[in-house]
Amino acid sequence: MAQAPEAAASAWPVSRDHASKRRNPSTWQYLLQLPRLVNLQRPPFHSINTQHLDFSVAIHPNHRPTCSCQDQNTASFPALCACAIPHLLTALSAQISQANLIPANHGLLTDRGINTFSPEGRLFQVEYSLEAIKLGSTAIGVATSEGVILGVEKRVTSTLLETSSVEKIVEIDRHIGCAMSGLQADARSMIEHARVECQNHHFNYNEALGVESTTQAICDLALRFGEGAEGEETIMSRPFGVALLIAGHDENGPQLFHAEPSGTFYRYDAKAIGSGSEGAQAELQNEYHKSLTIVDAETLVLKTLKQVMEEKLDSKNVQLASVTKEKGFRIYTDEEMAAVVERLPAN
Repeated sequence: MAQAPEAAASAWPVSRDHASKRRNPSTWQYLLQLPRLVNLQRPPFHSINTQHLDFSVAIHPNHRPTCSCQDQNTASFPALCACAIPHLLTALSAQISQANLIPANHGLLTDRGINTFSPEGRLFQVEYSLEAIKLGSTAIGVATSEGVILGVEKRVTSTLLETSSVEKIVEIDRHIGCAMSGLQADARSMIEHARVECQNHHFNYNEALGVESTTQAICDLALRFGEGAEGEETIMSRPFGVALLIAGHDENGPQLFHAEPSGTFYRYDAKAIGSGSEGAQAELQNEYHKSLTIVDAETLVLKTLKQVMEEKLDSKNVQLASVTKEKGFRIYTDEEMAAVVERLPAN
């Protein structure tokens, strides 16, 4: 991004009200709310509520737009009359692109609008939610013919923190569990919704809800952000900032699904999410094969976590769970975790 000239601040002063609304201090010297460029005391602008004009324009001091009207305010911050607005808006795009003032990922209207596509056909807020997942702890799922293994990294940020209170793997139903990466508060809403769907299905049909149907219910919830459709309750004002690995066993056998904030889900044999997902996925790509047993999958999950974790792996900062036909979903005890960790190679 181009550096701002020294004169930018004095040439374009910002009122206290607008200064309090700035999102990024490093770029505010270029950003001005459009109503500040308009004489709001003149019709048709005198009735505008500037608090609801939630978009910005970027102007370089050397490309300051002018007005030919004789009643133009000549103060240090010029107030433009209505006739200058069309010229202002026409010139803005060219000025911004020529001056290279705004980076490609800056928060313009299509960037901040959760229900607005960019000219390139992208939903930036959904893409940003995927970036939030990359900041979360690493989670791995591996499906075998015997069942599915889930493993997560438990980040311990303080010696005073009770590690048992950090829940990264939770039960949805007796035959379904999930691991999460991202914002845990968002995950709670999605998991609670999935639990209700499973119980409603069992109550109405006296059968367990399938793994794929449960994943579909979660992804349907993920789409209910923003303004919402008519007659539909809006759950979130933004996309969920969490991804889930949903593991289960039903009449179709062991299954592992990856659910994204966009509402997209795919079935995987092995999948990693979170901050170490790139390196972990490469390791899974090399080590996974269809003939893995549950024991092999346990070792593979912990071995992969060990490679991508910043801390030394032990039985306290990782967690494992399994889903099998015989035992359903269960989280490993401390003794079981210690036994699996001891099986890992020394290096």
